[in-house]
Amino acid sequence: MTRHIRHAAFFCALLLAALLVNATRIQVFEAPSYDDNIANRRPTISRYGQPRGDILVGGEPVTGSHDTGEHLRYERTYTNGPMYAPVTGFASQVYGTTFLEHSEDGVLAGTNPLLSPFPLWKGATTRDRNPGGDVVTTLHPGAQEAAFEALAGRKGAVAALEPATGRILALVSGPSYDPSVLSGNGSAVPRSWKSLNRDPDKPMLNRAVRKTYPPGSTFKVVTAAAALDAGVVEDLDKRTKSPDPYRLPGTRTSLTNASKGCRDVPLRKAFEWSCNTVFAKLGVKVGVERMAATAQAFGFNDAGVRIPFSVSESTFDTKVDRAQLALSSIGQYNTRATPLQMAMVAAAVANGGKVRSPYLVERTTRAGGSTVSTAGSGPARQAMRPSTAVLLKELMVDVVREGTGSSAWIPGATVGGKTGTAQHGLGNSGTPYAWFVSWAQGDLDLEPKVAVAVVVEDADADRGEISGGGDAAPIARAVMQAVLKSPSGDGG
Repeated sequence: MTRHIRHAAFFCALLLAALLVNATRIQVFEAPSYDDNIANRRPTISRYGQPRGDILVGGEPVTGSHDTGEHLRYERTYTNGPMYAPVTGFASQVYGTTFLEHSEDGVLAGTNPLLSPFPLWKGATTRDRNPGGDVVTTLHPGAQEAAFEALAGRKGAVAALEPATGRILALVSGPSYDPSVLSGNGSAVPRSWKSLNRDPDKPMLNRAVRKTYPPGSTFKVVTAAAALDAGVVEDLDKRTKSPDPYRLPGTRTSLTNASKGCRDVPLRKAFEWSCNTVFAKLGVKVGVERMAATAQAFGFNDAGVRIPFSVSESTFDTKVDRAQLALSSIGQYNTRATPLQMAMVAAAVANGGKVRSPYLVERTTRAGGSTVSTAGSGPARQAMRPSTAVLLKELMVDVVREGTGSSAWIPGATVGGKTGTAQHGLGNSGTPYAWFVSWAQGDLDLEPKVAVAVVVEDADADRGEISGGGDAAPIARAVMQAVLKSPSGDGG
């Protein structure tokens, strides 16, 4: 009898050991596969079982959470959704997340281990969930509103920076959309998704950072910097040897100007009147190596820019012949730039030739308000000599005072700008893009407070009358005025 009891006890112990081994296998080794299984709704229910943290602008939330009382309990809500969509992106129960909702998802959803008071203990597993934290942006609410209202639903984009730090003050794309239509999981969400994706105007495309355009004459700021740094031009008022029209090297194609009187004009007048022939020849004389180096110093050909979400690469072709280099130097051929990149160009001029990496998140905080992480200015990159930046500021001020950028003039401030009209489409058949890049400094300010880039794709004018000065400069002026009238310059 005792022997049978021992056998039964041994068998029970064996079963218990097998149970423990199997439980260990499932709970430890196979847990990730169960977590990721499409049939497992627990992570999804947990994710939406508590309010999401907020994205703040000027100290006020532009996002929220609505209690639906359903299994996926909380849906995302947005205040002034279309205005802030290029910054917040969307947080959808069906289609995931984009932009700040995506790049800061760990903080907003409460899964970032740093949100815990004891991160090394409680954060040992990604399944721990703390109350969602908040993301404090660098946006200036007045500048963002001014940019959105001035763009007025037209197709285009606005980017504004604080030159000394790289803080992004405004980021607007038009036309836009309301992210809240994608938040829930009802039948209306897929319909909204299909409608937004089928819209030929692409309202979900963030044109400020995710679309590149030919920058046209605004790129002449870069070409002028390269020419001055290389010593190709030493005196702004000395006449240049620039024919009009200018035959592109090695071709029978002649380049002309929209303005008359560009033959042999000094750099000052060529910049003010935006003479293509002068700058095309300057670019050829500087050479592709130096032109490319200057463009890259401003931020072109950098595929790693994040703000914290990714930014499309602005490009300057380094493998071109002399004719292609001439066109590249006036912002055509393969030269492409995001509005954010061109705002960096203007900011570099305003900041003594130094480029600061742009950033959009000032800090992240726990639900109680304590700081989790902070951001700040990255190392400065010298795009041009300080003396060159002084001369370029002078040239840009002339454009606003007596040139094509007069629509950007602001009483009580010094404003510098550069207009641009970029051709595109097969045989340049498309409506030209109207560009304007600028910076502004109040008369009582110690340094420039804002740099802006504006592009308008569907300028409301006859083709021959479209210009950066007429279509884009007034938008930039509205943004600059909003920043200049703020005592702190940050709206916070």
